[in-house]
Amino acid sequence: MKPSHMHLSMQPIAILCLVTGILTSPAARAADNAELARQLANPIASLISLPLQLNYDENIGPRDEGERWQLNIQPVIPSELNDDFNVISRTILPLISQDQVSPGAGSDSGIGDIVQSLFFSPKEPTADGWIWGVGPVFLVPTGSENRLTADKWGLGPTAVALRQEGPWTYGGLANHIWSVAGEDSRPDINATFLQPFMSYTTPEAVSYTMNLESTYDWENEQWSVPLNVLVTKVVKFGEQTTSIGGGLRYWVDSPESAPEGWGLRLVFTLLYPRRTGNPA
Repeated sequence: MKPSHMHLSMQPIAILCLVTGILTSPAARAADNAELARQLANPIASLISLPLQLNYDENIGPRDEGERWQLNIQPVIPSELNDDFNVISRTILPLISQDQVSPGAGSDSGIGDIVQSLFFSPKEPTADGWIWGVGPVFLVPTGSENRLTADKWGLGPTAVALRQEGPWTYGGLANHIWSVAGEDSRPDINATFLQPFMSYTTPEAVSYTMNLESTYDWENEQWSVPLNVLVTKVVKFGEQTTSIGGGLRYWVDSPESAPEGWGLRLVFTLLYPRRTGNPA
């Protein structure tokens, strides 16, 4: 009798193992990763993430001798404000290493100025499917070296709007920053940032993204317009879900002091999925 009872008692365990195997199959994991990649394409999704974005640019300065490496640490932290709205914190902390960006400048390495944005976003899209958020943006003069900081405090409005239809995500992010305090000897800041973006995500969690990161300097009446084309993929390293990828950037327009020609961008993002009700 004992072998028979043991055989019957093992059946539920075997069924549970079979179901678990199905749910964690490569196809199921790929679907989960694809949904995370789709959320990552939304700047105000309910997804805690830590993007590390490394940019390389060259041909900087009037003599085209300068080059710059810049690692942007960009934590994104959503939280629930009330039953209808979330607030999403997006921070950009740059770590910069540059050389010969102006005649006789030499090399500089250190922290740049922080840009901090807060978006107040409805938890549900509009009837037309638009996802949006608005709020303030702040410039904090945290630069550790004279040539790595504007030495100005700044603030202004920021907004984002996008739609997600199947594998496509498209929309735009914008802000405007005015300087309101800081070192009087440094130039005032009056700048508009415009970032139209478009992304296509495959069932294999590969995303193809194109965006412009245009800045217009109203003080000097100059555009800086890099075009970025990226390929990223959501993967797991052990228990940690990540997005890795890279691509090229091309400076469509830039002032004399800004980079020219081609550049490089590499992206490594740590993902921490959770549920707070914000649309993906």
